[in-house]
Amino acid sequence: MEMRYNSTRSKGVSIKASQAILQGLSADGGLFVPDHIPALDKSLRELAQMDYRQVAYEVMKLFLTDFTEEELKSCIERAYDEKFDTETIAPLKKAGGAYYLELFHGPTIAFKDMALSILPHLMITAAQKNHVEREIVILTATSGDTGKAALAGFAGVKGTRIVVFYPKDGVSAIQERQMVTQRGENTLVVGIHGNFDDAQSGVKQIFSHKELTKEMEQKGFQFSSANSINIGRLIPQICYYVYAYGTLLKEGQIAEGEAINVVVPTGNFGNILAAFYAKNMGLPMGKLICASNENKVLYDFFHTGTYDRNREFVLTTSPSMDILISSNLERLIYRIAGNDGEQNRALMEALSGQGKYEITQDMRDALGDFYGGYASEEEAAAEIRRLYQDYGYVIDTHTAVASAVYQKYVEDTKDTRKTVIASTASPYKFTRSVMDAIGRGEEEKSDFALVDGLSALSGVKVPQAVEEIRTAPILHKKQCDVAQMEAVVREFLGI
Repeated sequence: MEMRYNSTRSKGVSIKASQAILQGLSADGGLFVPDHIPALDKSLRELAQMDYRQVAYEVMKLFLTDFTEEELKSCIERAYDEKFDTETIAPLKKAGGAYYLELFHGPTIAFKDMALSILPHLMITAAQKNHVEREIVILTATSGDTGKAALAGFAGVKGTRIVVFYPKDGVSAIQERQMVTQRGENTLVVGIHGNFDDAQSGVKQIFSHKELTKEMEQKGFQFSSANSINIGRLIPQICYYVYAYGTLLKEGQIAEGEAINVVVPTGNFGNILAAFYAKNMGLPMGKLICASNENKVLYDFFHTGTYDRNREFVLTTSPSMDILISSNLERLIYRIAGNDGEQNRALMEALSGQGKYEITQDMRDALGDFYGGYASEEEAAAEIRRLYQDYGYVIDTHTAVASAVYQKYVEDTKDTRKTVIASTASPYKFTRSVMDAIGRGEEEKSDFALVDGLSALSGVKVPQAVEEIRTAPILHKKQCDVAQMEAVVREFLGI
């Protein structure tokens, strides 16, 4: 059955997967969503015997129906190769009563690699399938991890250019250094004077500027996105939940058909939406536990039915979650509104105008799969310390938010089902915060001295992604105000 993709903001859009990947964002401002959620067509027992690449194919073939088997398998093989430091791709580690799904073994040591390693291959294949001759310009806002993962994926890829905007003072030192040392003539990294929401809103405004789009087409360019607003980012994320379930089943940790809970630290809502899609494909899952940091707009939404971004923006030690406008939530809102594009559009316009919206009671009743929780800075730091002291396991600040929320969830609900926690970044990406939490951070130490200290402490080798930026020259020094973002893009493209 062919999968078509609709816009979350109107009725008249129906396009193929390859076209949705190329466009990134619908012309009406909506996000692309599949017209149905397909059921897994392999048994759980069969999936449990497969390696990561095989599972990825079985999941993605159901969504990317206009890709041939050869095309899709080629994209998968090129994505999940020696760039990852483990053949397993996404290992599952047990510590303290939960299973940590380590999604940070890729080239930039963050979970974004799981999707952004394959997106360039999907996009170039899609361009060839649709006879696109214009150069594809990837425009991306990042709260820290997407930027580097996208840069690593698209750097040097023929027929593409990539521009990444990040909040100048809103990412960790390691995250920033990873981005500003990026090589590749087709790459541009820009620090904006503002937060991630400012960067994300600026990118969306550029996408929706119709005159600019026409001008670019005349000059031989077209925009696309590497953010999780691109459906080509979201679909590969479904795969690792299916793989995690299969791993637990293969290792005898669960019985076939036994439901598991999943805890996901999230700001933009894409990673937990992928888990929701996996559940709707037939993967046995109980609660989808949405973990927020002190920017707890999602927590408040699940508890009140009102999404309200009118609040103080908090800079935390888990900066990739410092987000008040959760773009991917729109896909869930569209679904619980009965796939009603007009109703969804009205809610998104309220968010844009008044900064908030309220869903109906019927829509709230459709959110039963989710549980919202949040952890303070102190609670997240205490969780890093607890896992290290009790189990010798070191986690990063974002995973700590999820782990702390999980402890609260069990205490609150007494639900002791087997639980997978999405471990979204290597602790080496947030070394100072992790070492401070453990009690080994010293203010005068350089970030790389702390890296070496963490390695000695944990017994885990310093990842290549960190080693290679120790002495790498800084190649990107551009900064701008939000109002200048379009001008920066024009300058880079020479238009």
